[in-house]
Amino acid sequence: MEKNFWQHIREKILKIITFEEGKYREGFVLVTEEGESAEEKAQNKPERKKQHQGNTNTKENKQRLKKPLRANKFLLSRKKPQKKDEEPFMLEKLLVSPSLETNRGYLEKIYSLPKNKDIILRDFYIALHPPLKAFILFIDGLSDKEIINNAILKSLMVLLDDKEKAEEGNLAEYIKEHLLPGHDVAVLDKYAEILDRVNYGNTAIFMEGSARSLVVETKGWERRTVGRPEIEQVIMGPHEAFNETLRSNTALIRKALRNEKLITEMLKAGSRNKIDVAMMYLEDLANPKLVEEVKRRIASIQTDYVGVSGVLEQFIEDAPLMPAPQILTTERPDRVVSFLVEGHVAIIVDGGPHALIVPATLFSLLHSPEDYYLRMPYGNLLRLLRVFALFIAILTPGIYVSIVTFHQEMVPTELLLAIAASRVTVPFPTIFEVFAMEIAFELIREAGVRVPGVIGNTIGIVGALILGQAAVQAGIISPVLIIVIAITGLASFAIPNYSISFGFRGIRFIFTIMAAFFGFLGISGCLYLLFISLVSMKSFGVPFLAPIAPRTKTGPDVVIRGPVWSMEKQVDYLNPLDKYRQPNISRGWIKKPRGGRGK
Repeated sequence: MEKNFWQHIREKILKIITFEEGKYREGFVLVTEEGESAEEKAQNKPERKKQHQGNTNTKENKQRLKKPLRANKFLLSRKKPQKKDEEPFMLEKLLVSPSLETNRGYLEKIYSLPKNKDIILRDFYIALHPPLKAFILFIDGLSDKEIINNAILKSLMVLLDDKEKAEEGNLAEYIKEHLLPGHDVAVLDKYAEILDRVNYGNTAIFMEGSARSLVVETKGWERRTVGRPEIEQVIMGPHEAFNETLRSNTALIRKALRNEKLITEMLKAGSRNKIDVAMMYLEDLANPKLVEEVKRRIASIQTDYVGVSGVLEQFIEDAPLMPAPQILTTERPDRVVSFLVEGHVAIIVDGGPHALIVPATLFSLLHSPEDYYLRMPYGNLLRLLRVFALFIAILTPGIYVSIVTFHQEMVPTELLLAIAASRVTVPFPTIFEVFAMEIAFELIREAGVRVPGVIGNTIGIVGALILGQAAVQAGIISPVLIIVIAITGLASFAIPNYSISFGFRGIRFIFTIMAAFFGFLGISGCLYLLFISLVSMKSFGVPFLAPIAPRTKTGPDVVIRGPVWSMEKQVDYLNPLDKYRQPNISRGWIKKPRGGRGK
């Protein structure tokens, strides 16, 4: 009885806080089995009821009355059934035909020609003896017209010295090996593979009498040049950032990591856009099980569209509802290289200027590439400051609310009197003040990001100064609270990773609410739940708090780092194939090494 009662209460709460569309309502025009719209069906309901009184016993009619058919489903259902000897038009099973007109018909049907204006079909004759009829297929805007004109059309139509025609069975291979000067030419017979390459900027050549097509590399769309990092600002490192072109991004990584064991595997994601996803790792270092797990998760995604790395991250992360991200996002090639040489796997999505690093831990999210480029004392000072800023960003508003509301004895008397004097004219409780200023600060931060150009920074600074000063003079907010919110905001900006900074900004509101109700007890309880959730999280099988919880063997590079010459072993929680990154004595000018690697 008690179980049913609480289950009923839970269902009521879910109905209140969630939206549930009506059972017989849909957000688009419906067509019934007679072709009526939804409104016409409602008007003609009495007549329909009489008509169906005599024939509502069949299973088919009951199903129709239960829910109207959508328009597209109705149209499909009205199609005549196919004969047994007729097969449906399936692109996955479609092969190139020896008939040129048949291939043209297939392509016109697939690309909806001539309605589709950026798909180009160009007829020509290959200057063999006798001339061979052919056509090329490419997408205007994605392919380089200079390459098509000079390397394909000019080579096949004008610059032929050999007038002998090859055998029909070897026609495609003969043209590839003797007539086409392109560096990347593939001979394919499946339309799915051909169109996949054409949609990526390549050019397909179809020839009369050949059951295979030639696909030539002709990519040439407009692209953004390699620029400076916008989010992860650079002080001493390389001033290069990823752009929206996949091959440019992989080339930046290969330029920085010159190793023949660096593997780049290409995967597909999205059933409609079929975007290219590059997975990069060091074959002689990365754990094969980690590589297979990354590949399995990406290959198992079934969705229409995966646009950028941020969308892919949400599909493959372990705990989507947790505030902390389990995948590290970066726009710097040098940072990707630093993780690859530790045994991590990098994922790059075509069309996005960011790379994903898996697995990720809390400490890797709090590290910055600048920590390694600076000398050890300077880098450790920044790391300690960053950890301190993390706790300030989470706890400061809640601690202020707890002290003012419950624990006045925790502060010196002079400071307590100053706080009380500043709040004499304030008519609102402390929790209202904190939330008002927190929301105002978030609005200013969001407005500064959305306003274009340099005006955004000006609006953020001027808006904060004017809003804070006006609120204090009006007696709505106490001056001490302005200081608390300003310190909290600055601390949140000191966190290097944008995703984890965003997550802890949301956690801060929960800490403040619990502090208003329970004081320091509420803050302690929230900290306990936060640490429990972080301990239970994993990133591709690696505990999120590794190597601290659980404790594993690691080098001097967790919260603070040691000298670069003391980092002899790889991180243990990744189980890399090579356990050592350098010998015990890596500085040969100090002393001659006594043994082999790791001895």
